[in-house]
Order: sequence, then structure tokens, then C-alpha cells
Amino acid sequence: METSLVLQNLLTPPVLFFFLGVLAVLVGSDLDIPAPLPKLFSLYLLLAIGFRGGLELAHSGLGGQVLPTIMAAILMSLAVPVYSFLILKLKLDNFNAAAIAATFGSISAVTFITAQSFLESQKIPFDGFMVAALALMESPAIIVGLLLVKLAAPQKRPDEKGMRWGAVLQEAFLNSSVFLLVGSLIIGVLVASSSPHGAEKMLPFTDKLFYGALSFFLLDMGIVAAQRLSDLRRAGPFLIGFAVLMPLFNALVGVLIAKGLGLGHGNALLFVVLCASASYIAVPAAMRMTVPEANPSLYISTALGVTFPFNIIVGIPAYMALVNKFLPAAS
Repeated sequence: METSLVLQNLLTPPVLFFFLGVLAVLVGSDLDIPAPLPKLFSLYLLLAIGFRGGLELAHSGLGGQVLPTIMAAILMSLAVPVYSFLILKLKLDNFNAAAIAATFGSISAVTFITAQSFLESQKIPFDGFMVAALALMESPAIIVGLLLVKLAAPQKRPDEKGMRWGAVLQEAFLNSSVFLLVGSLIIGVLVASSSPHGAEKMLPFTDKLFYGALSFFLLDMGIVAAQRLSDLRRAGPFLIGFAVLMPLFNALVGVLIAKGLGLGHGNALLFVVLCASASYIAVPAAMRMTVPEANPSLYISTALGVTFPFNIIVGIPAYMALVNKFLPAAS
């Protein structure tokens, strides 16, 4: 891995603000972000990335690499929870293994957004249609995780009504992050097709403010991640190792798929990041509601306390190095 890539990533404002949030907790500062603001910035980031992705998708259509890439992303969100579950079952019960597997089969929108900022800082082009893959990868992992619970532990859950499949599907497809991302994507497509002038009016909001909002959000994520460090003692060395090694393995698989799809360097990195990230918002919310037997401190602390900081600090430049190695001819 090129050291310069790591340093350039570490010295970008969003990542530095993440470190500032971590430092605030470690030194005992009373720095605190009022509760409504992180949610507001999260919604803003999803709206902006969805809208911009919709504009790009309207221009590119579903031809060429677009549809195969989206289908490959969905297949990864179905496959990762299955083989993750088989590994986790070596040390954990069915409920915790399924919850953590679903978490790692899903995605982190903030990691994806940070990867986009990294590409922009490196002046590496990428396409907006990758947002469609982002929007469609969260729900399948939730459903697979719950199917694993149903299939692997039926004797411990004799009450079939306990699964509440209507609530499961609603949480999988209509949770706030998926709904806003998909909705913004559709609005972007419609605006680009029928009202290009309206798209120009949105640019100051969706483009100029974006980097600052990401920096503020990562400041809060640094605080939250540092506060989760104590939970890692419960996770133990097996889960901590899994939270680092599984993203690396998924990244390698993602690179090979990206090579097969013929993706350029920018799109390949975003695809790899989607494969290698883990959800710490939507999937944990679904697991808490539908798999109460699983311990939230395990699947939240591994995704938020280990995988998320690993990816934004070391993972993104490491994955870029993998892309450069395996896709030397990509533009």
C-alpha cells in the first residue's frame, strides 16, 4: 500500500475532524453535539448524494456497466451475510452470528461518501450511478440475516409470529436512510429529465455545502466511535479480528468483481467500499426490533467501533492500492 495515499487520506478535513471527535472523548472534553444535529446532517448527506446520483443516473441510463454493477452489488449484499454467518458460528450462537453477519452484509453510507471525497481529492473520476448500488444493498442483507435466524434457530423460536415479517419488510425497505436515499435518487432522475434548470438551482445546496456537512458529521461519529471503545472488551479478540479481516476479504472479492465488470478506478473503489463496509444504523435498528436475543453491544461495537474507523482511516487508501494493483489498465 502506498504510504502517500494513507497520509493524503488522513490529512483530509473530514478524517481529521473524525480524529478530533475521538480525541475529545479520550482526553475527557465535554464536547458534545446536540442530538438533533447529527440526524439532520445524516439526512442532508443522504439527500445530497441521492439527488446528485439521480442526476448522473439520468444521464448514463441503465446501459453499459450500470445494470451489471447494480446487480453485482445486490448479489454481494446477499452473499456476504451467508459466509459471514458460517464463520461467526465458530464462536457465537445463531442469533448473534446472524445479527453481525447482516451488519457486515449491509453498507455504510458515510464510508461511501468519505470514499467519494477521497476520489475527488485525488482527482479520480467516478460515476453517480454507483449511488443506485448503495441504495439497493442495505435491504437484502437485513432480510438474509433474518432468514438465517429463522432457518438456523427454529427450535429456539417456536412462536412463528415472533418474526413479524410485515415489520421486517417495512424496516428493510422503508427505514429512513433507504427511503430518503432512494427517494432522492428518483427525484434527481426526474429533475434531470424534465427540469435541468431546477437541478442547477439545487447545486449550491447539494454540492457546495456537502464537504462541510461531512466534516461536521464525522466529528460526531468520532465522538460516538470513541464512546463505543469500552464495548469492544465484550466483543473479544475474535470479533475484533473479524471486524478488520472480513472487510479486507470482502474488498478483495470486490476488486475481482470490479475487474470482471471492467470498472474504472473510481467506480471500482466505490464498489469495493460498498462490499467492505458495515452498517451501524439501519441494520442494528432492524436487528434490535426483530432479533432481541442478539446482543446489540456486539454488532454495533464491531461495526462502529472497529470497521468504520478502520475503513475511513486505513481501508479506503488500502482498497485504492488494491484497485491500482489489480486494475492497472483502468482509467
